[in-house]
Amino acid sequence: MTSLFILLAESVGNVGLGLAELGAGVGAGLAAVGAGIGIGRIGAGAMEAIARQPEASGDIRSNMIVAAALVEGVAFFAVIICALLIFV
Repeated sequence: MTSLFILLAESVGNVGLGLAELGAGVGAGLAAVGAGIGIGRIGAGAMEAIARQPEASGDIRSNMIVAAALVEGVAFFAVIICALLIFV
């Protein structure tokens, strides 16, 4: 495993990118994947809740949208921070 990191660091060094840029790329990818998983779980939970109580679908839907917006906002913030690491 250590040799993989050494090989990766050498290949990144040859291109002219540093480990900060590599970490920023990995961080942005993890933030996007994490947001996708989080929003998917929110949607699944909302669909289950609506199936159990159809009369509360309006409240559940509005709460789902607010929660998904918060998750997406955090993911967007993480991607912006990673982009700043690349350019600074």
